[in-house]
Amino acid sequence: MNMIVAYDIADPQRLLKVAKIMEDYGVRVQKSIFEVTLKGPIFQEMKERIERVIVPDEDGVKYFPICEKCAGTVEIIGLGEFTDPDEEFYVY
Repeated sequence: MNMIVAYDIADPQRLLKVAKIMEDYGVRVQKSIFEVTLKGPIFQEMKERIERVIVPDEDGVKYFPICEKCAGTVEIIGLGEFTDPDEEFYVY
């Protein structure tokens, strides 16, 4: 599953923790935006890790699924680079 994950975390310590979690699963494309390609159980694992860190009344995380066809039509203007949706990421 290709996905864009965007977050807005109120507390700097929680922000750092969420960013570190996201680095385990995907590629940072903006300060608080990651591109990830995950299978169901790994996506659920990532969400659970994030949910243990955030405070829902203060923080927000959004998951935007992107179909394979749409992922292939991404346009980049300015800084940025294409990330291969077939590239595998490993959680350590």
